[in-house]
Amino acid sequence: MEIKGFIETSLIDWDGRLAAVIFLPGCNFRCPMCHNHQMVQQPDILPTVAWETVTAALTRHRGWIDGVVVTGGEPTIHAELPALLRWIKQLGLGVKLDTNGALPDVLEHLFEDRLVDYAAMDIKAPLDERYAKAAGARADLGAIRRSIGLLMSRAPDYEFRTTVLPLFMKRGDVGSIGLEIRGARRWVLQQYLPGHADAEAARRLWPYSDEILLTMREEGAAYVEQCVARGVVTVAGE
Repeated sequence: MEIKGFIETSLIDWDGRLAAVIFLPGCNFRCPMCHNHQMVQQPDILPTVAWETVTAALTRHRGWIDGVVVTGGEPTIHAELPALLRWIKQLGLGVKLDTNGALPDVLEHLFEDRLVDYAAMDIKAPLDERYAKAAGARADLGAIRRSIGLLMSRAPDYEFRTTVLPLFMKRGDVGSIGLEIRGARRWVLQQYLPGHADAEAARRLWPYSDEILLTMREEGAAYVEQCVARGVVTVAGE
């Protein structure tokens, strides 16, 4: 398995934890708002991080960092993912997995084998005809719903994340998604940042104001235990 990005220590990729971050290439979606689109669409032009570099860093920081975030791209498309996570766990480190939830069979096996301590699943849009547009690819809504259920019933800890892109997420859609994840532990509404989006049309869109995003957070809190607005600059700590 090729690793196309590696951060030795990060305070922002796993809330409340100091973690390393591993980036895996490729994805089964082509989201227009994606900030890692080079990792997704042109991974061959990115340098490959030597496995020895990752091994040395994780071994050196063992006992200091809390875990490793495995992200991408979409990690679950890689057949070697379980072996990677198992190796991380054998180092005594926790694992956070970022996923789009399109492959619930993979997630189920990872949860069964206790290879994931924290799962973060993106919910791109309301689960209707807009989902495929937000994903930039065919989206099996049944698979997305099954992954939602798996996180809520099988993951040791988890969060759902929605990047609030005005093109696919209207103010009234909070309730639609909220019903799909009712009772979940945590839902993160992420402010949309157009500057590095993949699609030109997405780069031209203005995000909602912080005030609107905070209102959405209040509405989302009616469905989940904790609803967080991430990327809001007008409120300290968000």
